[in-house]
Amino acid sequence: MAAYDIRVPGIGSVPVTVTETGSGPVHLLLHGGAGPQSVQEFAERYAQAQSVRVLTPVHPGFGGTPRPEAVATIADLARVYRALLDELELDQVTVIGNSIGGWITAEMAAQGSDRIAAAVLICAVGVEVPGVTPVDFFGLQLDEIADYSYYRPDAFRIDPSTFSPRQLEAMAANRVTLQVYGGERMTDPSLTERLAGVKAPVLVISGESDRIAPPEVGRAFAAAIPGARYELLRETGHLPQLETPDQLVAAIAAFVAGK
Repeated sequence: MAAYDIRVPGIGSVPVTVTETGSGPVHLLLHGGAGPQSVQEFAERYAQAQSVRVLTPVHPGFGGTPRPEAVATIADLARVYRALLDELELDQVTVIGNSIGGWITAEMAAQGSDRIAAAVLICAVGVEVPGVTPVDFFGLQLDEIADYSYYRPDAFRIDPSTFSPRQLEAMAANRVTLQVYGGERMTDPSLTERLAGVKAPVLVISGESDRIAPPEVGRAFAAAIPGARYELLRETGHLPQLETPDQLVAAIAAFVAGK
């Protein structure tokens, strides 16, 4: 794990912690509201299977990391990670994001960067879709979140009574940070229009059983991005990197090979 102090134009200095695994072409993997632990095992699996180098940052404010007050929106996070690519002088980077990580990925692509070779949005949130009411995520109990997030929720339920006070505190802090970045509705009314300017190849992935970002949301992302490909994963919910990782590896690998 490495710690960087990133100078972000218009924001200032932002500390970012990054875990790295593998070697080869660079992939930036952005976690969702479930936190960095929700993508770390997948990062290792994907790096080994595809012989790539995967960098997994912790969004400032998650996992007990500091969040500068100037970093308060998804667009801010996109600027932070574009600056990270500049700081590390990384080129031809494939950016992959799940949930709000997919939203950040979409925002990075919309803002533009010559360092981004391709983008993959996995069960991304962020766009407003006519006829689709965003889930009141912050009104859900932990058990309900599992029901909304998985094709097989019983296999992934967690019992908070088994958590230490420190773990419960960290979970609560992550939830507060998620609300800061995503707002109450977890959407950006301006995003759809700005996605029309995306130049990089994009793959949009939905989980068939995702009730947080249902397939209609994924299709809306794909329709808004010129040339985007869309893929629906069967028997999969909001977190395919946990529920059907082999399907996800295959989908991303095929896209990257043919992009």
